[in-house]
Amino acid sequence: MKGICLLSTVPMRSEPSHRSEMVNQMIFGEMFVSIGKTRNEDWFEIELTHDGYCGWVDRKQLTPLEPSVFEALMKQPKSFLIDPLNLCVQQSSQLSTFLVPGSVVPLEKASPTFQIDGDTYEFNGALANGKCSRSEMLSFAYSFLNTPYLWGGRTPLGIDCSGFTQIIYRLAGCFIPRDASQQATVGNVLGFIEESQPGDLAFFDNEEGSITHVGIILPKNQIIHASGKVRVDELDQYGIYDRPSRKHTHRLRMIREVF
Repeated sequence: MKGICLLSTVPMRSEPSHRSEMVNQMIFGEMFVSIGKTRNEDWFEIELTHDGYCGWVDRKQLTPLEPSVFEALMKQPKSFLIDPLNLCVQQSSQLSTFLVPGSVVPLEKASPTFQIDGDTYEFNGALANGKCSRSEMLSFAYSFLNTPYLWGGRTPLGIDCSGFTQIIYRLAGCFIPRDASQQATVGNVLGFIEESQPGDLAFFDNEEGSITHVGIILPKNQIIHASGKVRVDELDQYGIYDRPSRKHTHRLRMIREVF
């Protein structure tokens, strides 16, 4: 099966069960392919086309597409919703869906309508469709401040550290993998924190040396990252310093210039 997400968000799980852990979220307009495994015909294991991330999804939350429609949508220019929340209305049914930032719209330029599989959708929101400046990227990041942390989350209703960096980079016109350990393999490594610019990615490891956290560097030795919530903390050569608790909470492993 090949298809598209036409709901605000769809949880991707580690196992074919509603009780299993959510490992990611698929958001409106993202496309997928089934990778051949099903469970009781109710669950499909899928792979997202934009970053190759895999997980199990309830088939009732998927919209299958004919191969020709799928291929046409894959080739069509796309834009990404900027607004924190917007409303999209399917004209044939008049059913509405809330769109979150980063939702994929098959349009090259702003328009009140777009089509998917012969159906017309109407919305009125701001779109991003090209690489922006670093300052604009930071504006997108600040708009997520105080978003609660949610493992696997990718929206202003709940987000994890790498979901946050992936969505902000998408809005800025740069496409990176899903997980922090994967993001740590792209771009150029910087030798010193003094070489970094606002918008670069800082990565942090655990005692075993595994990359477990990522954030976006800000001016004046600060970082914005998702830890408990999306927050701004101090950054130095040792890692993230939480001033209220007077301690370092994350150990700096590397800084990479990706944008």
